[in-house]
Amino acid sequence: MLQPKLTKVETISPLKLRLSYETGEVKLFDVAPYATGPWYGQLKDESYFNAVQLLPGGVGIEWPEGQDVAPHELYENSVPVKKTA
Repeated sequence: MLQPKLTKVETISPLKLRLSYETGEVKLFDVAPYATGPWYGQLKDESYFNAVQLLPGGVGIEWPEGQDVAPHELYENSVPVKKTA
């Protein structure tokens, strides 16, 4: 399945990402299960975690040293954020 492109990524403590998509969907992704081992473990450092960037064209996200999560995992394993009235 092709997922829509990302338009925005925001960090939410602890280890969560708020993802906005071109479709208007907003989803919450839990990074905690990925933050293990020496390389991905860097994500546990709050200032490093907050350095996440949207890749050009909204095709994914990445941290400064190249850690990333596959775009389909971001989309499929996140939960929709309920809209408030």
